Amino acid sequence: MNLTIFLLSYALIIFSVLGYGLLFQNIFKNTIDLNFEYSFLGALFFLIFLSYATHFFVSHNYFHNLIIFTLGLIFFLVFFFRKKIFKRYSKIIYLIFGVLLIAFLTAKTHDDFPYYHFPYTFYLTQEKLIIGIGNLNHGFRTPSSIFYLNSLFYLPFIKFYFFQIGTVLLLGASNLILIFKIKNDYENKSFDFIFFLTLLSFLFINIFFYRISEHGTDKTAQILIFILLIEVLTLLRNKILLKKFFTKIFIILGIIISLKAFYTLYLLLLFPIFFYLRKINLKELTNIILKNFYFYIFLLIGILLVTVNIFNSGCALYPISFTCFSNFEWSLYKEANLMNDWYEQWSKAGAGPNFRVEDPENYIKGFNWVQNWIDIYFFNKVADLLAGLFFLIAIFFLVFYSKIKKKTNNNNFLWTYFILIILLFEWFYNHPSLRYGGYSLISLIIFIPFSIYISKFAIDKYFKKKIIFLILISLIIFTGRNINRINEEIKKYNYDLISNPTYILKKNHFRIDLFISKLIESHKNCNNMNKIDCDSNNGISIGMKKNYYYLTKTK
Repeated sequence: MNLTIFLLSYALIIFSVLGYGLLFQNIFKNTIDLNFEYSFLGALFFLIFLSYATHFFVSHNYFHNLIIFTLGLIFFLVFFFRKKIFKRYSKIIYLIFGVLLIAFLTAKTHDDFPYYHFPYTFYLTQEKLIIGIGNLNHGFRTPSSIFYLNSLFYLPFIKFYFFQIGTVLLLGASNLILIFKIKNDYENKSFDFIFFLTLLSFLFINIFFYRISEHGTDKTAQILIFILLIEVLTLLRNKILLKKFFTKIFIILGIIISLKAFYTLYLLLLFPIFFYLRKINLKELTNIILKNFYFYIFLLIGILLVTVNIFNSGCALYPISFTCFSNFEWSLYKEANLMNDWYEQWSKAGAGPNFRVEDPENYIKGFNWVQNWIDIYFFNKVADLLAGLFFLIAIFFLVFYSKIKKKTNNNNFLWTYFILIILLFEWFYNHPSLRYGGYSLISLIIFIPFSIYISKFAIDKYFKKKIIFLILISLIIFTGRNINRINEEIKKYNYDLISNPTYILKKNHFRIDLFISKLIESHKNCNNMNKIDCDSNNGISIGMKKNYYYLTKTK
């Protein structure tokens, strides 16, 4: 695939998703009244739901994906010419996705990509649901919605080389939301701490999370956590329409939880809203929720997530063992506790590529691990993050500092901040790795009090120029760091940007698909379809029930 096909495919995929956003913007304009940036994120939420639902019946092959892709383009063309919504959004959309293109061009992917990100996504494109697929690979036991979203872009010409486009689309949608939140607050002269928190969040995301290929499933969820918190604080500040608020929450939380199930804990951030809802008539509140299209998508996504997890591993939420069903043939309930301990050991710096601590069972208990974690992890990654954060807020302070101060009222944030501290403690005690929520929690714990302090400074005549300057600088840094990365990849990996601008794939990426194909072939050749003795390979057996293949470990 040359650069021309790559760029054309990139643009058409974005227009296709925008088409679904325009469709929902038009259909729900009288019931949800949602801004287009959220309709775009809602379109991605809908596509995730569609991907989960259809995989129960068909693989995400060219035919399946072309239907979804073509419909999106048709919706885009129809509503692009009928509605002038792009007059407000087009320039920023082109800017955001133009900048993200630089990040999307990559030769090297992260370590988990060949291990299970690519294999799982490719499996979705080759086979419909296979029960017990978690027996093949640890990563297959904890699937993420980013794999299901990416699988929809397995298309002719680009084939399996766009399995990171979902990250770009979600980051692009997040940036649109943050930029228009800044723009709307500026136009409404809402210069309180939430305004500065939103700006800081935008800067942090685009400066610190510049490597798209390393986002995985965790950083994308943490980006949306910034937005979730901002929306909760905005409701408490403005008492905005609940109809619009709940739509946003269903979309954001639905995507966050689908990306990684343990982020269900962040439902706690909604706790302060209950104090506000006490003043709302229950019948009115129920009516608002039940008439919301995204409420039903949220529910269905939740059901599908649990169902897929059970079919993959025999557990509703792997590796939490009490959610496992031991009576299912493919169940991995015996492995669940071991894997839970392993994840905890790894996140507490008790294991790495080249080492393991002695007596891991005792190591992860209580706070036995803290000193080792500080020596190995804190003074490596956490300290670097803190240094970067303090440098960012120092620049922010210099830009907005004023000798003149104004009165502010920021009492509504206290409960929310307290919940962040609880979540930070839970993170530190159970899984203190930055990728498991640390980036967003540490940043928000620092950003909120700093934003309150900055909001006390008077606004001067250069305020708008300062905002534009910071946004442009962050995008320039994002672009510059990615250009530098591409230059390094050209030297190290002979990355041919013009003739083949795709990431490097090796036989290892296809090993699980090849293994599945051998299992299926052995099943077809088996003399007795009701026995699995002859349908096995490397300790994995295959059978069939009600037109679905299922995998079990050979006893």
